Amino acid sequence: MSFLIEVNNKQIEARKGEYLLDTLNRHGIKVPTLCHLKGKFPSGSCRMCVVENLKTGKLVTSCSTPVEAGMKVFTNSPRVIESRKVIVELLLSNHPDDCLYCVRNKKCELQNLSEELQVREKRIRGIKNKINKDTTSASIVRDPEKCILCGRCVRVCEEVMGVSAIDFINRGSSTVVGTAFNKSINTSSCINCGQCIMVCPTGALTEKNHFKELISALNNSEKTVVVQYAPSISVSLAEEFGMEAGKDINGIMNAALRKIGFKYVFDTTFAADLTIMEEASELIQRVTEGGVMPMITSCCPGWIKFAEEFYPEMLPNVSSCKSPQQMMGAVIKSYWAEKVKISPEQIYSVSVMPCTAKKFEAQREEMTHKGITDVDAVLTTRELAQLIRMYGIDMKNIAAETTDSPLGFRSSAGKIFGTSGGVMEAAIRTAYNMLTGEELIRFKVEALRGMTGCKETTIEVNGLKLNVAAVNGLANARMLLDSMKKGEKELHFIEVMACPGGCINGGGQQIGANENDIKARMKALYDIDDMETIKVSHKNPEIIQIYNEFLGKPGSHKSHDLLHTHYAKRDVLL
Repeated sequence: MSFLIEVNNKQIEARKGEYLLDTLNRHGIKVPTLCHLKGKFPSGSCRMCVVENLKTGKLVTSCSTPVEAGMKVFTNSPRVIESRKVIVELLLSNHPDDCLYCVRNKKCELQNLSEELQVREKRIRGIKNKINKDTTSASIVRDPEKCILCGRCVRVCEEVMGVSAIDFINRGSSTVVGTAFNKSINTSSCINCGQCIMVCPTGALTEKNHFKELISALNNSEKTVVVQYAPSISVSLAEEFGMEAGKDINGIMNAALRKIGFKYVFDTTFAADLTIMEEASELIQRVTEGGVMPMITSCCPGWIKFAEEFYPEMLPNVSSCKSPQQMMGAVIKSYWAEKVKISPEQIYSVSVMPCTAKKFEAQREEMTHKGITDVDAVLTTRELAQLIRMYGIDMKNIAAETTDSPLGFRSSAGKIFGTSGGVMEAAIRTAYNMLTGEELIRFKVEALRGMTGCKETTIEVNGLKLNVAAVNGLANARMLLDSMKKGEKELHFIEVMACPGGCINGGGQQIGANENDIKARMKALYDIDDMETIKVSHKNPEIIQIYNEFLGKPGSHKSHDLLHTHYAKRDVLL
């Protein structure tokens, strides 16, 4: 049911049951918000979205006010503008005055609102926040002095990720956002996913930066600095340089990385293919030999830490395969190092990931082989963009280049790893071949595609029916796992990605991207899959080469020694 309301002296259509903010946004009327999360129940706490209700004469929060027939509102009356301006001034009154040094400079919502509302003088002076910065995490830095208590991070951690590592502590003017007992974040249940960073409007939450170590390595003549990049990076990096969402700049990125000083450039998608070979083999072994079922993917480090903390009883179900990042790191410092005759100790291995949890994963004890760390430093998509700017590289005026080989060639199956359902689809393509010796007639598994939180389907292979699911957003994973424990679902293979939509929406991607941007990245990956000829991991010639020359076969002793790992229950301060 729809009806008309009057906004700024003009009639617009409203729908029964929706909130005023949604109606206004649908009609292209911008109203600023700070606490609002799209699709989540409104809190109305920041009051930035106030509009003037002409019937009552009151200022009401548009995010939490249902539309009513005959409603009349002003969205930008002098009274509304002044109210918003005072809110910003109050927030700035105790906020640090260090915008020039802040990592979120020019990408800060508080800074942008100050500009839009023409806040040009300090009418309100408060006592500046004095709270110690928390740098204990391997992935995330918390700067409580810059927190404006909007609550977005608290809500996304609880409602989207199902972790609840942070919450409001104390009361009144003493309120802060922190962990249990206000201890360091490394002692909390934080899974390092970085979704809190993605929704933080200021610089209160950022990723831990590895620039100092990286630049030192780039300028060390005794080090061979190599880099790998995840499947989703090539379709998300372009946005950082003003290009359209989803534009694939793979070749341009290769050239930029070499101009920075990386001697060799590899595509982690090769390791995604390698992961599929090992994971598909493991799945078949479990199905045919009565192994622990269902098998659950292990590519996402945020999910792995979540399982270690909240579902340790499910760890036997988790694949023993390392993630593509760690597999690539391992083969760079073994197989590739042997081929080019470089000592592993002389290699400084860098990865570019859409994910902050990869920083945590890289420093795990399990990711060290014979005293040598698989990956030495991890950059997010955002950090790579900053590095490119630092080195003065014009992304719109350089010629495309290819990756180095071996370890640079990939299939399109590995490329779709970057989106929710992609790992499962790629694994099904190869598992089918391993079981039947034939190829799937239709490579696309439509039931596993899209942004839906949990997708399920059944795949039939020679009369064997495999029930599979792909889940993204760990709150959704929690619901699926709980239903399995109750015996409500019977599944054989589950893909879990911590971030909604998968790696294309990881915690290291561009700040401020909207749902359409995420969908554009997803579409770009599937377009690549449609256009390219090698659509299965087992037909990647460099995958065939590494097994012939080095690994033997999927699941071999050497593969297990280098490409597999184990996980254990993790006790945290709740």
